Amino acid sequence: MHGPIAVIGGAGRLGALVTARLAGAGERVRVVSRHPERGAAVPAEAEVRQADVRYADTLGPALRGSAAVVLSVEPGTADSGPDSPETTMYGGVRNVLAALADQPERPRLVLVSQIFVTRREHPMNAYGRLLDWRRRGEEAVRDSGLPYTVVRPGWLTDDGTPGAGVRLEQGDRGDGWVSRASVAEACVRALGSTAATGRTFEIYNEPGPAPADWEPLFHGLTPDRVLALMP
Repeated sequence: MHGPIAVIGGAGRLGALVTARLAGAGERVRVVSRHPERGAAVPAEAEVRQADVRYADTLGPALRGSAAVVLSVEPGTADSGPDSPETTMYGGVRNVLAALADQPERPRLVLVSQIFVTRREHPMNAYGRLLDWRRRGEEAVRDSGLPYTVVRPGWLTDDGTPGAGVRLEQGDRGDGWVSRASVAEACVRALGSTAATGRTFEIYNEPGPAPADWEPLFHGLTPDRVLALMP
């Protein structure tokens, strides 16, 4: 890519894995974080920008010139205010999209969401309407006109208990666990894949080896615009 890849939340538990994977592949990486000094160690070759998705005026300088963006931030669970999902996962996503709209070229965007965003009755939605606002953030990305991928991880884990195999699904009907390492790999692979563009998918681990080639997985996905037309 001609410009750096900005990882918003790049000092967090998942974002740090994305950052490390990109840096290890020789990509220019820019860590965008509220508190980069509090997170995981940032690779020496990575740029660091302090910014907060909740405050639009911090994002323009932090994202300027980015060729691609991975957005992975903690949603918060408050009912209102700066630590609510409405502020982070809806307002924050819209702030990022507004900052990217000012770019001379359209950057690629990967949004990390979660499973169950279409299940409003789930108990998780009691925490600041977490699922509703994540879904609204997804919809804003789909309506943005940017080339995008929405990744919906299952229940996150840091170990390999579920296995290293990867299963991608669509329709938000499944359930299961997935390692942060597999989600980070999915984000990185999606950035360079035309087959992953315009797709939303859930990701889970299963027994078996990690995939060496993600393209067959992405090619098995249905574009979002087609899914929206299905009864």
